[in-house]
Amino acid sequence: MTPRRTRTTAVLIAAATVLAALAGCGIDAKKHRATEALGTHGVKAVKPKPVAQGLPGMPPVLDPKDIYAADRPDKLSPVVKDFPSRIYVPNTESDTVSVIDPRTYKVIETINVGRQPQHVVPSWDMKTLWVNNDKGNTLTPIDPKTGRVGKTVDVHDPYNLYFTPDGKYSIVMASLDRELVFRDAHTMKPFKTVPVSCYGVNHADFSADGRYFIVSCEFSGELLKVDTAKMKVVRQERLPFKGAMPQDVKISPDGKTFYIADMVANGMWVLDGKKFTTPKLLPTGKGAHGLYVSRDSREMYISNRGEGTISVFDFAKNKLTKKWTLPDGGSPDMGGVSSDGKILWLSGRYDSEVYAIDTRTGKQIARIPVGDGPHGLAVYPQPGRYSLGHTGIFR
Repeated sequence: MTPRRTRTTAVLIAAATVLAALAGCGIDAKKHRATEALGTHGVKAVKPKPVAQGLPGMPPVLDPKDIYAADRPDKLSPVVKDFPSRIYVPNTESDTVSVIDPRTYKVIETINVGRQPQHVVPSWDMKTLWVNNDKGNTLTPIDPKTGRVGKTVDVHDPYNLYFTPDGKYSIVMASLDRELVFRDAHTMKPFKTVPVSCYGVNHADFSADGRYFIVSCEFSGELLKVDTAKMKVVRQERLPFKGAMPQDVKISPDGKTFYIADMVANGMWVLDGKKFTTPKLLPTGKGAHGLYVSRDSREMYISNRGEGTISVFDFAKNKLTKKWTLPDGGSPDMGGVSSDGKILWLSGRYDSEVYAIDTRTGKQIARIPVGDGPHGLAVYPQPGRYSLGHTGIFR
């Protein structure tokens, strides 16, 4: 017998042996296919669910359970780690920006800007601070590393400013123009103007995947849901409260809930952003205005401008747990949390001052005189990888 014929015979014998064994065990082809569908422990295999993809070009979220995971105490990006720590305060009635040294609690510089500056906004790449001169129809750039003021850029009605999570576009909240204006994030050259039917677009925040954002309309008491990539309003609803005036918007650490402060309803609306159903109102205090998440993502500070208090909301407990009162009253408005998370900085809108509040005790540390009408102050630098705008929404 030749070697080739010997190998063929051996293979046929082996195959016959296997078939006989299978037959002896009572395993047929149908049952064998069913067995293949089981895992190694006899459990039916389950196809993994597709993971929701974020907006193309957006840096992936570090922790799906906490979108603020990059904002931990003093976790500064290499881009900003050498920037001097400062508090930038836009004074709407003085047309200036007061610069405070947080170590001394003193104003160290006053910068002249355009008419009615509303907010100081960190750029997406965190290299520039943009002063929104609403009535002046300009943006004033400040280099946070050197403190130098750059050449102003013509932008109409820049009440507030945001950035798409992919870093491509800025979004001008043109409140009086009733527009959302998408511009190049660096040059501010117009790209697309989106007219809106509500009045007073002013604040916003993005979904965890960056694919949509929620906008508050102050003067008509409405909310918008905007598709980021399509640059299109996809949903709109009126808040169920007569005279509602929604303000700041912030998303929960788990990315499931949006909170919208309302200075007339005296609380914050709790909204399911995905479903965009009618939100529920959680009373916090008179003139609820600004919303700021703690560095450990456990709490959120709500400034109640009409009564001089700050409410503290616990995300895990889903309820208000504390309320701090400013001594001698005040009008706490917009601001941010210090890099180490120990101090909450807020402007005193109607009192020409800024408050520094201890986040552990709620006690006022300092009360600093500034220009008239201080509004959207920026604490800078702050932890995070990139900025989504306003006074500092970092991811």
